[in-house]
Amino acid sequence: MSEAAPRLFADADAYQRFMGRWSSRLAQKFLDFAGLKDGERVLDVGAGTGSLIAAIAERAPRAAISGIDPSPEYVAYAAARVPHAAVQVGDAQALPFEDASFDRTLCQLVMNFIPDARRAAAEMRRVTRPAGTVAAANWNFDGMRMLGEFWDAVGPSPLVNRHGERGSAFTREELIELWRESGLTGVEAADISIVTEFASFDDYWLPFLLGQGPAGVFAVALAPSEQAALRERLQARLLGGGPDRPFSLEARAFAVRGAVRK
Repeated sequence: MSEAAPRLFADADAYQRFMGRWSSRLAQKFLDFAGLKDGERVLDVGAGTGSLIAAIAERAPRAAISGIDPSPEYVAYAAARVPHAAVQVGDAQALPFEDASFDRTLCQLVMNFIPDARRAAAEMRRVTRPAGTVAAANWNFDGMRMLGEFWDAVGPSPLVNRHGERGSAFTREELIELWRESGLTGVEAADISIVTEFASFDDYWLPFLLGQGPAGVFAVALAPSEQAALRERLQARLLGGGPDRPFSLEARAFAVRGAVRK
């Protein structure tokens, strides 16, 4: 993830409350698609707070797991979460590993935040053994209602163009093309869907005020009156003017995988 100012990803506990709980649900389905097998050497590029690493450790207890992330705070959190994983501060654009070091190189919810995604894809291919798998998963922001409802309630804004996920997000087709351009073979894609569940409106709203990710950065930068107005618009959208209650929203993602040439 990018270290550009403002820092979008700095507080691991806050990120877990905001997006980490949904990343963990996505990780299980992403690993199904990526074809993880126990005993493999696996790299998580952009490990964040360790949602994917934890899912790998649960599913493949004999796997040799490595991970990198540019955020020292996130690396510390992920390392504490899965102590036997080798997690370190690192750059997806210059992976600190030898050629053909891993059986499977995975990247969940990170490609949109890497400044040079083509370089990162080439690096992921380089560190993966011949016939090994390189796979990535991204939210489909047209179907990620948790974030989509937020940005729709914000409406047109210069700040959305600068920091909003939609402005820089890969489409499914673009990520497929990136994998092919990187020299991977047998490129395939799949759609993934999970449900995000909220106990109340505040369970949805308050994590935005923790300042994590583009939406959180935007929310905390608002003046108090603007923030209150956005909250009111969102509550009306999500609850239809009715009383507070539990609710759920669909979250759609897509995943792409390819193999390194033998």
